[in-house]
Amino acid sequence: MSTATGASAAPFSLGSDVLVSGASALTACPFGASADFASAYDNAEVEPQVAVNPVDPAEMIGVAQQDRWPDGGARGLTSWITHDGGTSWSKLPDVPWSGCQGGPARFGRVTDPWVSYDKVGNAYFIGQPIDSGALGLSAISVTSFDRNTGTWRPPRILQEDTGERGVTNDKVSVTGDPTRPGHAYATWNRVSYPNEGRQSGAADLHSFAYRGKPMISRTTDGGLTWSTPVPMRDSNSYFQGNQIAVGPDGTLYNVTANLFTGAGLNDNGVYIGVMSSRDAGLHWSAPVKISPIRTTQLFVPDDGFPIRAGDYLPDIAVDMTTGAIYVVWADGLGTALNKVVLTKSTDGGRHWSAPAVVATGGPGVQSYNQAIDVSDTGMVTLTYWDDRNNVLGDGVATTDMWVRHSQNGTRTWEPEQHLYGPFDHYRAPVSYFAPGDPRGLFLGDYMGLETISGNHTIAFFTSTIGDGADVHAVRLNHS
Repeated sequence: MSTATGASAAPFSLGSDVLVSGASALTACPFGASADFASAYDNAEVEPQVAVNPVDPAEMIGVAQQDRWPDGGARGLTSWITHDGGTSWSKLPDVPWSGCQGGPARFGRVTDPWVSYDKVGNAYFIGQPIDSGALGLSAISVTSFDRNTGTWRPPRILQEDTGERGVTNDKVSVTGDPTRPGHAYATWNRVSYPNEGRQSGAADLHSFAYRGKPMISRTTDGGLTWSTPVPMRDSNSYFQGNQIAVGPDGTLYNVTANLFTGAGLNDNGVYIGVMSSRDAGLHWSAPVKISPIRTTQLFVPDDGFPIRAGDYLPDIAVDMTTGAIYVVWADGLGTALNKVVLTKSTDGGRHWSAPAVVATGGPGVQSYNQAIDVSDTGMVTLTYWDDRNNVLGDGVATTDMWVRHSQNGTRTWEPEQHLYGPFDHYRAPVSYFAPGDPRGLFLGDYMGLETISGNHTIAFFTSTIGDGADVHAVRLNHS
């Protein structure tokens, strides 16, 4: 995949940096403390997502975690709306996801926000209420937007597990169907032993047949009701980061990171894969292997401190004219350094191109936090972060955001542009496995990127410029 040069290279015109988030109203909440951590990161908004109303592209909704906890989750999930194409944003009333937001007290925290619109402009918002940072009580909860009141409807719990015998839920997403009015699909990873651990305790301890089922629940009435959750595939595999995209003919594609296959927590069959459905999610194909996963640990070059960010978790986008499918993630490709790679299918996900590095930055530069989208004109837009401008030993984890786009189906790319930064990644909240055991600097496993209309796009992301971890929006305008 080469880079276009010459007079035909047309750059984006970047809009203003709009600060979306503000002061948290949840900092005095008494819920959510764990045995290891008594305090959250006040006013820290992380892991943002954004969606654009196809009926009225001036309307967009953005979501994020509010007040991140060091060992997982947040005090709440916040949402904002714009009616002027992203120039200004206003906070929407909170959804009662967690005890901090007026929800059930058993949910001390909530995590993994995601938002989407369907074909006729119904908006859907999903989250994962939990009790604490440990893999204990967890639920999948979803709501839809009530235009009569300008608020979210009371959330509906699709799945709830206590965490007993290792059964829990993780990594949710929701996709409004751009081809079917009133249809949307919630998906997540439900972690369990076979039989949900109903054998003897001793047998559980000696069983390595751990699995992560890719679950789905559907609505066909704009979010008023949802189907009983079922697995897309019930096999001895661990499907993480499930995300559904819809093709122009209505085919659903669920991209996933299969982190192991077969008995045992091993690396046999570790790959990015895709499953498809031709009946609006009722039945699914076996996964097609896109590429092996060879992702390595992200880190700050200065001292090797870990970074927790979007790496092996894939992002997917579909060209709604040609049906071409694009998937991106960060991969070492056999080396010790991750770079954002892209693969493409032009035959409905049956065959895929070999993953090719699409992030620039040169040797020794890691890239991650990838996001991709395709406009209604077929323009492919890619955003990512990297550390090319970092100076070793200066005590600053210098990080920048970049954008590339292709106007011919990624056969060639227009010159890369600087989108945002630099900012200091060291100022991000730290995610911990346990005290003294950092998982990494955390601004989110996902960042938002969506087409507005034509070739105009909105980037919705978190950075540490300003008071701390805040959500920003930048329009990418293109003729």
